[in-house]
Amino acid sequence: MARNLVFGASRRPAVRCVSSLACLAFVFLLGAAFWSGAVWIGQALLQVSASGH
Repeated sequence: MARNLVFGASRRPAVRCVSSLACLAFVFLLGAAFWSGAVWIGQALLQVSASGH
């Protein structure tokens, strides 16, 4: 039984590492989507304001 606990304990950090990397990748993806949307909206506002004058 002690061996099962040792083997189970050694696998947990690897799963936690993969989970952390997946979380970081997801946060990076959300950040990239936010900033690309912000740039797109900014460009659209600049075009509208430029055509209005």
